[in-house]
Amino acid sequence: MMKLYDISMSIHEGMAVYKNKPEKKPTIECIQDFDTSSARESRISLDVHTGTHVDSPLHMLPEGGTMESLPLETLTGEAKVLDLSGISGGIGSADLERFEVEEGDFLLLKTKNSQRDDFDFEFVFLAEDGARWLAERKIRGVGIDALGIERNQPGHPTHKSLFHAGVVIIEGLRLSEVPEGIYFMVAAPIKLIDTEAAPARVLLFDGIPV
Repeated sequence: MMKLYDISMSIHEGMAVYKNKPEKKPTIECIQDFDTSSARESRISLDVHTGTHVDSPLHMLPEGGTMESLPLETLTGEAKVLDLSGISGGIGSADLERFEVEEGDFLLLKTKNSQRDDFDFEFVFLAEDGARWLAERKIRGVGIDALGIERNQPGHPTHKSLFHAGVVIIEGLRLSEVPEGIYFMVAAPIKLIDTEAAPARVLLFDGIPV
């Protein structure tokens, strides 16, 4: 029997945002209600890196492609959830070597980040050597359950190592309920153009042949 996991963050005004910066908080305003109209309408102001989102290379590379440069085929298909819940700090190559990682894989890194809904300034991240190790294996993408894939690394080497290798990045996943294993993934970013990121709804299906 097929099982569906929605591994996306809910978007609301009180949600966690990167480093708790007030300017990154979404605002949702009701601009028309039934007291003045026959229909309700709302307006939202949203940072493109809000919640679960996909980064394009332009996020870190001036010459990088915008969101429309990412083919949906890259964001759809088999994905492997790797359980790294016992790790603190940075995920390095030594932490990843025990997994079977193959060319073309899309890897989702499940860490203790998924156990918290607030922003943790000491969140688990993908360290530079881990990113280089993955890039060398020519994976197609990597996602993590933090609002950033790296933290406090001068020059953003994790992002840049992945982007230079053509690896797609998803941040802000929620993986606490998802067992380690292989799934069919649909990661659908909002169809924005000329931006370096876009919020996404990410779904995992267990029981669909991959």
